[in-house]
Amino acid sequence: GRLFPLSLASEGSCQIGGNLATNAGGTAMLAYGNARDMVLGLEVVLADGRIWDGLRALRKDNTGYDLKDLFIGSEGTLGIITGAVLKLFPKPAEHATAFAGLASVDDAARFFGLARLAAGAEMTAFEIIPRTGIEMVLRHGVQVRDPLETPHDWYVLIELSGREATGASDKCLENLLGEALEAEVIRDAALAASLAQRNDFWRLRELMSEVQRLEGGSIKHDISVPIARIPEFINRANDLVQVMVPGARTVPFGHYGDGNIHYNVSQPTGMDKDVFMAQWDTIAAGVYEIVRDLKGSISAEHGIGRMKRDMLKKVKSEVELDMMRQIKDLFDPKGILNPGKVL
Repeated sequence: GRLFPLSLASEGSCQIGGNLATNAGGTAMLAYGNARDMVLGLEVVLADGRIWDGLRALRKDNTGYDLKDLFIGSEGTLGIITGAVLKLFPKPAEHATAFAGLASVDDAARFFGLARLAAGAEMTAFEIIPRTGIEMVLRHGVQVRDPLETPHDWYVLIELSGREATGASDKCLENLLGEALEAEVIRDAALAASLAQRNDFWRLRELMSEVQRLEGGSIKHDISVPIARIPEFINRANDLVQVMVPGARTVPFGHYGDGNIHYNVSQPTGMDKDVFMAQWDTIAAGVYEIVRDLKGSISAEHGIGRMKRDMLKKVKSEVELDMMRQIKDLFDPKGILNPGKVL
């Protein structure tokens, strides 16, 4: 079989056009890339009504500028994507999935290094989850249970995928977990013994955003930093948030393997939601300042939209902003395509 590997928590409701317009990422980005990496050609309706037919199934084409990349990730501000030629990949014949418990987020960096050496390109997911997030899922989720017998401050959901059903992925992951346990990089681990257990592990991850809404106000950030600096970012941001809003519950989770962390902050227990949400701009400014200091991005996969327009002007140079404005003016001189977004 074949696989289109863009895997998102919203994949039951999202649509391909929107995925491409936002250059969506997802849990399989580590192995397959963003939406941009899965596109060979596009069809786009332009602001003046013309249709660009770029539906070519070519892997290599150096005849001028690569126009499709202008539209992917443009959030509908340059044209409307109406068709696409997408890459399909061989469907993995086997998966090996495990939940590992760690003492600190710093250990996640060590574990990722071991996993890269052991599994290489077969590692298709490496997701980090804090205990705070697991407890929220256990409080509100349906048919979920603690992944390990003993609670840990941090967890990693790791998955390897193989093209042949030989059991090699399970063996590789089993050896990796053993090595990590012996080196005290992880404290405990559970290797999924069935499809049902694998689905249970992934359900814990997929419910992470949903349950935060049930915990009251949640201030969310979609950031990326160099992988080696993820622990530093999380530790600095957590310290800053506690100074700003004592008792706030930070839930940094997501795609450690590509440097993309969903840094979400839930209101302190007992605090009025409106009072907490009024801190959004202050908290976001502080978090984004740390991101800038670490040479990261304030939007790893969720785009700019309206909410981050002002911040975009602070993190992009005048040269970058000027080029972006010129592109926008060229494709949409009347400003009729998704007005008020991005720029």
